Amino acid sequence: MIGPPDDAPVLEVDHLQIDFVTRRGTVHAVRDVSFTIAHGETVGLVGESGSGKSVTAQALLGMIELPGKIVGGDVRWKGESLVHGPGVRRTIERVRGAEIAMVFQDPMTSLDPVFTIGSQIVEVLRRHRRLGRKAAKARAVELLDLVGIANPAARIKQYPFEMSGGMRQRVLIAMALACEPALLVADEPTTALDVTIQAQILELIAELQRELQLAVLLITHDLGVVAGVCDRVAVMYAGKIVEDAPAADLYAEPAHPYTAGLLGSTPRLDIVLDRLVAIEGAPPDLRLPPPGCAYATRCPHAVERCEAEQPSLERFVALPLAGEASEEDAVLAEDELDDPARTGRTVACFRADDLRRQRVSA
Repeated sequence: MIGPPDDAPVLEVDHLQIDFVTRRGTVHAVRDVSFTIAHGETVGLVGESGSGKSVTAQALLGMIELPGKIVGGDVRWKGESLVHGPGVRRTIERVRGAEIAMVFQDPMTSLDPVFTIGSQIVEVLRRHRRLGRKAAKARAVELLDLVGIANPAARIKQYPFEMSGGMRQRVLIAMALACEPALLVADEPTTALDVTIQAQILELIAELQRELQLAVLLITHDLGVVAGVCDRVAVMYAGKIVEDAPAADLYAEPAHPYTAGLLGSTPRLDIVLDRLVAIEGAPPDLRLPPPGCAYATRCPHAVERCEAEQPSLERFVALPLAGEASEEDAVLAEDELDDPARTGRTVACFRADDLRRQRVSA
């Protein structure tokens, strides 16, 4: 089969929809999610708990099981569907672990407590790389050394409970890298780790990405975690992506009110507050999604249209305001708006441009 061109994304998520059928009704966990990841790119998928981040990640690896079901859309890896087609199960088995690997949230429950970490890494190598036991053991030692575990030859004989949380997370990363995947999906890799260890794990992922030219999907609920790691950030709310932008642009000037709320609720060292800022209210019940914008009931800028209509994810360019730039700059910005290849941001908000104008004029 002819592969995709060099500049094509390695992963394409196209209008993905995932439902979970429960006794109390069908939960529409992922609702029309689309994004891409290019070779060597690091993308952050951010949102509060329950927004659909982890379910989206599981769909990439064919891990949606009953009562969950992919009811719409597609996931394509290097142009090949991981959802549709007569041979999709064989495709997933070939890709999972070998080409797309995942680091799960909790290293203590992700590692089997009755086997040594060495035996668990060796199993991955023997299954996907068909290595002999001796060669697999030697490779396991190399992988532990790669992720910064001291004295790896001795560590492979240890059990998970003999290691700290940070070391167990490093072991999971080593297992994920065992088959030299092209895409690493890191689902909340810093959960339950203290701040110092969090920084070390994030630095390790960034270093491995640069060294191995991996594509990385970093999933987290903390915008502060992805600030210095990701090239691009997609913000999820109530099963939808509400903003997708280059990381520098998103942090400098968030276009969606939810993104601004997340940034506003992130503690900063340069600003002293009497109490932490919170986003008032709660996400909607996804058994009965609202007809309009899911964030409307919590949004301080919502208008009547927001509650009645659902905004689509559209290209957004911050056009220069009066007196803000020359006429030539304004023309260039208009050209960028008409050219998808030059537009780096998409937003699902009717009032994105109005709110920007209000911020600038304030």
